[in-house]
Amino acid sequence: MPVIDHPPAAEDAPKTAADEVAAAVARSAGGRGAGQDRRGPLRPGALIPTRARLPGHLVAWLFQAGDAIALSTVGLVFLRAHPGVMPSFALIGALSMLLALSVGKAYAFSARQGLAWQLARVAAATVAGLMATAALLALLTSWSVAAPVLTLWGPMAFASLLILHPVWWLTVRRWRRSGRLTPNIVVVGATRAAERLIFAALKSREVNIIGVFDDRADRAPKTLYGVPMLGDTDAMMNHRVMPYVDRVVITVPARAQRRVSQLIERLRVLPNEITLLLDGEAPDVEAAAINRIADVPLARISGPPVDEARALVKRAQDLVIGSLALVVAAPIMGLVALAIRLDSPGPALFRQRRHGFNNEEIVVWKFRSMRPEAPGAQGGGVRQVQCGDDRVTRIGRFIRKTSLDELPQIFNVLRGEMSLVGPRPHPVGLMTGEVESARLVHEYAHRHRMKPGMTGWAAIHGSRGPVDTPDLVRRRVALDVEYIERQSFWLDLYIMAMTLPCLLGDSENVR
Repeated sequence: MPVIDHPPAAEDAPKTAADEVAAAVARSAGGRGAGQDRRGPLRPGALIPTRARLPGHLVAWLFQAGDAIALSTVGLVFLRAHPGVMPSFALIGALSMLLALSVGKAYAFSARQGLAWQLARVAAATVAGLMATAALLALLTSWSVAAPVLTLWGPMAFASLLILHPVWWLTVRRWRRSGRLTPNIVVVGATRAAERLIFAALKSREVNIIGVFDDRADRAPKTLYGVPMLGDTDAMMNHRVMPYVDRVVITVPARAQRRVSQLIERLRVLPNEITLLLDGEAPDVEAAAINRIADVPLARISGPPVDEARALVKRAQDLVIGSLALVVAAPIMGLVALAIRLDSPGPALFRQRRHGFNNEEIVVWKFRSMRPEAPGAQGGGVRQVQCGDDRVTRIGRFIRKTSLDELPQIFNVLRGEMSLVGPRPHPVGLMTGEVESARLVHEYAHRHRMKPGMTGWAAIHGSRGPVDTPDLVRRRVALDVEYIERQSFWLDLYIMAMTLPCLLGDSENVR
């Protein structure tokens, strides 16, 4: 099936929209080889991990805060020049203008609208804000007092906003191009609904659709609007793009209820968010669903969901407490590094690839506790440590028992790859006996729905060290999922406070 060059099932769509989409597909393919064409027209130049994605509403709030600071600064300058004017008048003007900018969607920054349109919105909102200020001041005082606020402060505020908003617009444009602001999506099912979703995304440019997966690979086209087919759902489960995917959209026929149920059951083990867009639903229902997925400008989100608010607080907690912990632990880390070097030949540190948020592979740093020539000592193996393991050095036994070997992970926390509290990161390909640990528990990947931690709910409940039996794997995962469901600022502080007493009182677990 060739690349579609017209809007499917949308004969009444304007011709310019189809031309626009066709041109986008052509631009994405122009001047590139066959291997590069597989990227598709909606894939960013670089894939950014989901943990590094910037929430749109948070960016809008930052811009609002910048405008508020600018308007406050202008107000202070104005009040110095006119000491007779009450400060509350300038405050009323600033609040009126910020409200007008918000109502006028000056923080939407739609990908389809250029700088001129953005400045027009800012100008219209500013005029409306000044008119509202005039009306309020006329009710509160006389025109002679209000006139300087409108004739002097107003133009100064207007000029400051016209200077700032091109900066905001260019910043959003750069973040979109880099992939930091635009969410990544993969689609399951090469259906007509998938075609319409991709068509809408090509017009809105508010989401990146990286690829399509379909179990009917023999009948599916190679591309949908230039977006490549990446394989079946088996290929999707371990595909290298999945750690960079924010959402999986299932677009199978609505009448295939059994297939829908099977897909949801199968894909629920993924840490990615899953959305249904059933092909064959009522046109208005489908159109509304597509708009929610494909057209998400910043101001369309009225406030942060609870999970994102928690993530913001948790990141602040990690940065503040992590920085203090690094200062306190630096002398201890220096002594441990020296002891390791004196105890056995080899480096003081080693790194190991482990699973992070959304199944992203991250490099975790630890103090070396094994002989460097031992299998797995440098992080390349998946064999778990056993009681009396001959690979562990004398110093290694001490730092593993006291968890001092984990201290370098403070740097992973400060880099944003880990958190102070969360599920412990497991090595990639971790084995429990002869079976990969991830295959023993259906909900195993759920532990990757948040950043891994240096300590966690499982650790203070005795689930430390190797998980070398299926029962231990199940218990670890159950405790991790319980923490993810209960996570809060105060629970994190409790876990941090309980970590040291639990470590000192733990003489049973092999480390």
